Amino acid sequence: MSKRLPLIIAAVVVLILGVGAWLWLTAGRESTDDAQVEAHVTPIAARVGGTILQVPAPDNQQVEAGALLAQIDPRDYELALSRAQAELANAQAELAVAQANVPITSATATSSVSNARGGLAQAEAGISEAEQGLEAARARLTTAQAKVREQEANAAKAARDVERLRPLLSKQEISQQQFDAATADAEAKRAAADSAQSQVQEAEAAIRSAQSRLVQAQAGREQAVAGVQQADTAPQQVSAIRARAASAEARVKQSEAAVRQAQLNLDYTTVKAPIKGIVSRKSVEPGQVVQPGQPLMTLIPLDQIWITANFKETQLADMRPGQRVKVAVDAYGGHEFSGKIDSIAAATGARFSLLPPDNASGNFVKVVQRVPVKIVLEEGQDQQHVLRPGMSVTPTVYTK
Repeated sequence: MSKRLPLIIAAVVVLILGVGAWLWLTAGRESTDDAQVEAHVTPIAARVGGTILQVPAPDNQQVEAGALLAQIDPRDYELALSRAQAELANAQAELAVAQANVPITSATATSSVSNARGGLAQAEAGISEAEQGLEAARARLTTAQAKVREQEANAAKAARDVERLRPLLSKQEISQQQFDAATADAEAKRAAADSAQSQVQEAEAAIRSAQSRLVQAQAGREQAVAGVQQADTAPQQVSAIRARAASAEARVKQSEAAVRQAQLNLDYTTVKAPIKGIVSRKSVEPGQVVQPGQPLMTLIPLDQIWITANFKETQLADMRPGQRVKVAVDAYGGHEFSGKIDSIAAATGARFSLLPPDNASGNFVKVVQRVPVKIVLEEGQDQQHVLRPGMSVTPTVYTK
């Protein structure tokens, strides 16, 4: 026993020294094997439906931004674009006609109002003139009738005088000259009476003519009133023309939008890479008919990768963004990459799960939670792009 004691003491001393060295070497470091490589995974989907003509994108190969990934048959969309452009041209022509009609209708309406009111004033003046003519004709008729009565009386008196002188002539009590003078005077007065009667007829004809002109003038006034009423609707007519012009302009804008949409649909038949990356999960081949929204392939930019390390919450006490990190990659025999902490998640991984835990159920068991920590690698370490999303790694964070 005395011989083994030094060996036991030496073993204990070595063990203590080893534990102390291990504690000294691991002090200020936090590590976890719950970590993996992450990258942006960009799904490429069809924006429009159609038949695939070609898929030049090679599977699991890198393509540049803007490279052709797939080509959809564009013929249907070219026809749709031509139809939309034709409809736009038609709408623009209708707009040009509608806009040209606005000033024409406005000028015509203004002229119609002026002409209608002028015609009404002229019709009113014609009625006044016809009424005055009718009154004058009636006055002339009254004068002519009075003159007829006067001439008839004179003619009757002269005829009676002739009849009284006739027996005296036969008795030769008066001369033939006196009798001839009386006879001539009677004939003259009969002629004057006949002339006066013709003046009455002329006055009656003038009355009938004046009445006819009055009726025509009244009819003209009614037409003028109707014209004024129609002309008063000119503002509504102008408003209607302007509304049609606005409607035509709206149809032009609608057609322009349809042309832009048709052009977009035609552009969507050419599927291009939005970013530089590796083509993966290609699920489309030439001749296949695809639908809008159908996934075609996935694009992964390996130039932008990072590490997501799920550290225990008890490891985060001294962990801060910017701290140095060594990342050992399992796939390459533990080959290490240098990086730093970019950020620490705002919640635990369990909180982001589909069914987050509810600790208010009554059966509570405390479980140490893990918090995702984003680690970015220093540039230029993975020029061959050997790291792939999903690879397991072991990061070590130097907290001191």
